Order: sequence, then C-alpha cells, then structure tokens
Amino acid sequence: MADRDQIRKIQFTGKSSYIVSLPKDWIKDQGLKQGDQVTVGRNGSTILEVKPVSFGKTSVDESSNLIISPEDEKSTIVRKLIALYFLNSKTINVKPKTGTRISPTHRIAIRNAVKKVLMGTEITADSTDGITVQVLINLVELSVDGAFKRMLSMAKSMQTDALLSLKEGNDELAQEVINSDDDVDRFGFYIIRQLTIAIENQHMLEEMGFKNSRDCLGYRVIVKNIERIGDHAVTLAQDAIDIKKPIKGKIMTNIEKMNDFALTAIDNTCLALFKNDYLEAENAIKESNNIKKYEDDVLKALEQSKNSAEIFRVRRIAENIRRIAEYASDIGEIVVNMNIEKVTKKN
Repeated sequence: MADRDQIRKIQFTGKSSYIVSLPKDWIKDQGLKQGDQVTVGRNGSTILEVKPVSFGKTSVDESSNLIISPEDEKSTIVRKLIALYFLNSKTINVKPKTGTRISPTHRIAIRNAVKKVLMGTEITADSTDGITVQVLINLVELSVDGAFKRMLSMAKSMQTDALLSLKEGNDELAQEVINSDDDVDRFGFYIIRQLTIAIENQHMLEEMGFKNSRDCLGYRVIVKNIERIGDHAVTLAQDAIDIKKPIKGKIMTNIEKMNDFALTAIDNTCLALFKNDYLEAENAIKESNNIKKYEDDVLKALEQSKNSAEIFRVRRIAENIRRIAEYASDIGEIVVNMNIEKVTKKN
C-alpha cells in the first residue's frame, strides 16, 4: 500500500487533543526531524493537508565535488558544472586530479560560466588547487514565473533589436543582441534548476504553483522554446554584422510586420500559460498558423529583386521568424495539455 493510503489510528491525549502519527518515509523525504514544524490546514470539508514550514532538503547533497584533469575540454567542464547546478547543489567544489593543478584556461572557463550562465552563483575561493562555487539565490528571491517573464521579455527585445540592426546596418546594436543571449540562457538554466527541485519535493511543487510533476516537464519544454527565440535573434544579428548591408523598402516593412505577428503569437500563448486558460491557448494556436500569410507577403515583395544573394538572405530571415510563430503554437499545445482536465471535468 502506498504511503498516501496508509491507515493511521487517531489517539486521544490530554484533555482535548487528538493526535495521529506521520509516516517515517515522508519525514525522511522532506528532510524533517524531531522538533521541526509543519502546517496543518483544511482542504474542503474532509481533507487535512500537512506541509513542512520550511522547504526542507532534497535528496541531493548540498555540497558536490567536480574533479577535473588538465586534458579535459573546457566545454566538458562547463557542462558538468551546469549539471551539478541543475541538481540543486548549494556548493560546488572544483578540484584538480591528484598531482595536477587547475590550468589558467580552465579557471577562466569556470569563471565565465559562473558570471554568464549560472544565475545566483559566486566564486568564493579561486586558486590552482581548487575553485569553490557557491549558489546563493533561492526560490523565495526569484519565483519561476518571475524568472520566466523576465526571460521572455529579454528574448523578445533581442528579436526586435535584431530586426532593427538589419534595417539600419547597425553592427553595434547587433553585437549587443549577441551579448544578451547569455542573459536569456542564465534565466533558462535557473528555471530548469528550480523545476528539478520541484519534481523531487511535493511541497515545493505546490509552492511554485504546479499541480503535478507532469506540468514541470511541460514548463521545461516551454522554456526551451523561449531560449530558441534568443538563438534566432542571434542568427539575425550575426547576419547584420556579416553582410553589413541594410534591408530597406517594402521587403523590410513586410519583414517587420511578420516579426510583430510572431512575437504577438508568443505573447498570446504565454498569457494563456499564466492564466491556465485552455480556450485561450486553443485560440492562440489557431491564430499563430496565420504566419504563412505574412511570410507570403515577404516573398511576394522579394519578387522584384534580381539579386540572388539578397533573395537567399531574406528567405532565411523569414524562415527564422516563422519558427518563432511555430514555437508559439508548440507552447499553446503544452498549455492545452496542462489544462485539459479542467475542460473534461466541466463537460
């Protein structure tokens, strides 16, 4: 029989109190001990909910060791560092293999990862004998929804600025778009870390506003789609730097209209996500499919061009923007899946 179905006998103590024992496995899972506090609240007329006052500990040790060798690739070390960050390690000790030292190249790679990728982390010790990375941020300081909204806003701004850099041939603005991609990734990694924690702890799952672990998986895919918007913006910005020829006239006007439509589609599906609205998600999916009309307008304006290089360039830009509308549709489908039970229960 599962823990949630265990039968416990109510006992009477003192003059007016009733007590019931809590399952030992549940106490261990929450990281609780004798003397810790829990809250007891009513949920409806017949159900009582017991929750830890503090978030408690996850099953992952708070401190983790990462042993590296001089021959390790920088990218390999950074990937392992990110993986430990996802696993809710509070302290990550990067240590050299016995008889070796951490090379300057590896130290720079680790410092850059902490600065540009791992949100809420700081290096508290740094030498050839070891580097200590401390995770300082927690759930209370920045919620998953708060991080997601800032990530979304940043990705959309990158896309808008990338189009502006193409229109003006502005290398400086294009480079700023490329630099901003690290910030979008930082928010994405932070959200994934918090979702990993939520999946392991029912109390924290509820605190983050998720009904079940399945919703966490859906949210993870949504975050990845927002990261891709930033990636497309980087592609467009790099195009502006490489070609150094502004796109003007009716072609650019239609590209801007297509981009505005794609970003609006993203807004609509994310609004449905925040509202947990099934019908709004359905409508957003249908609307996002109209991106084809805007793409056709871009290609129609391109018919007057005799420059094969320009034709290839604009087609590639239109494809990048179309992908954003497709991500909006993907997000809408996830929102539908997350809220389908509401509709079926009503019916």
